[in-house]
Amino acid sequence: MHKTSFKIQFLGAAGTVTGSKYLLDIDGKRIMIDCGMFQGEKALRLLNWEPPKYDPKSIDMIFLTHGHLDHTGYLPRLINYGLKAPIYGTYPTLDVAKIILKDTASIQEKEAERANREGYSKHHPAKPFYTQREVKKTISKFKGIPLGRWFQITENLRLRYRYNGHIIGATFIEMDFKGKRIVFSGDVGRKDDLLLFDPDKPVRADILFMESTYGGKLHPDEAHAIPEIERITNETLQRGGSIFIPSFSVERAQLLMFIFWRLQAERKIPKVEMILDSPTGSNVWRLFKDNRDWHKLDKYEYKAMGKAFTVVKSYGETMALRDNGKPKIVIAGSGMLTGGRMLNYLEKHAPNPKDTLIFVGYQAEGTRGRKLLEGEKTIKIYGKIVDFNMQMEVLEGLSAHADKDELLDWLGDIKQPPKQVFLVHGERENALEMKHNITQKFGWKCHIPQLFEKSEVVF
Repeated sequence: MHKTSFKIQFLGAAGTVTGSKYLLDIDGKRIMIDCGMFQGEKALRLLNWEPPKYDPKSIDMIFLTHGHLDHTGYLPRLINYGLKAPIYGTYPTLDVAKIILKDTASIQEKEAERANREGYSKHHPAKPFYTQREVKKTISKFKGIPLGRWFQITENLRLRYRYNGHIIGATFIEMDFKGKRIVFSGDVGRKDDLLLFDPDKPVRADILFMESTYGGKLHPDEAHAIPEIERITNETLQRGGSIFIPSFSVERAQLLMFIFWRLQAERKIPKVEMILDSPTGSNVWRLFKDNRDWHKLDKYEYKAMGKAFTVVKSYGETMALRDNGKPKIVIAGSGMLTGGRMLNYLEKHAPNPKDTLIFVGYQAEGTRGRKLLEGEKTIKIYGKIVDFNMQMEVLEGLSAHADKDELLDWLGDIKQPPKQVFLVHGERENALEMKHNITQKFGWKCHIPQLFEKSEVVF
């Protein structure tokens, strides 16, 4: 019997959570699934600057599962190395990617300029990882694909996107190749999310590439986080402090807006100024208006939430809000404190024990957020060491990622055992726990690939 095969190289999100990139050689085509940049530990971040271990000009097409930076942020870099291929995604995914790439390019350019002006970078001169000009070239290659519709790649190969929760536009990928099905999970969202619908689930997977971000962890329900936010907010405001929430700008920021708006509307927290200080977050907020089929918000909720928040439009406004002494609630990027406008607030407020910093999402190894969670009492911001005396809270129920039970449930409709399961997008401990759970529950064979591993998959 003739066997079918393809080759894959794990260029990111293998043994780690960030930098999702998978390069397939299949049916005469070279296809990349996701194209993310590494975040977190310095050793990983440095990989972003290394020349690719493949020829970008040889890539025929790129398919994005969603718009987060760890799935899209390497695209402008590939443009520099001669990428010519079209870049496909759902329409809201491409809109999210445009917003994130433009915003991060602007931030990188400004931070490089500041580092050169103030002399705190080890690099001379400091350079942005990519520029707005490179982002513009990247966006020119974007091509939208409707959700659920098969896209024919070759006579033997086709692909479609399926709804996956997580963030607006997010999907998992199903590829049919000579009668076999290959599934890339992307980032699986949560059941009973306050803003997004439940993820669709695959029913077939001969070969499965499965995320394991929280493969060893259970989350509380989102609804359980709301009383905690109410408690933390009231305690902080009563002692004269402000609340600062470093948030991922896509979906988490909008979810937080929803929760704080509802708490104020129900008079469960005081009427203090609520601020969304994230160009990405505010632009993504506008996408909710134009993509109503992707989320649960109705028109009234959308308008009321928008009116409840001050949306910051300029860096000068950020600095003015930072420096005034009024109690406030601030939602700003970035979610792991790797950059973004939250650093401007912490530069001033980190030493203040009356203020509260709330983490609401995953903190990768090596990030400022992870270091604070591990007990560090200082934080390095723009080359300066700042004392950290704020109160700190962690709300795990607001993660955009499915937990271990939700991941297993997502797999539950697959009737025939996959020939091979590759566990990706997870730190090793979580991937090992996920492997154990899948083996115990389903009896499936699982493999945890190493970064840059190459494999020929035969089925």
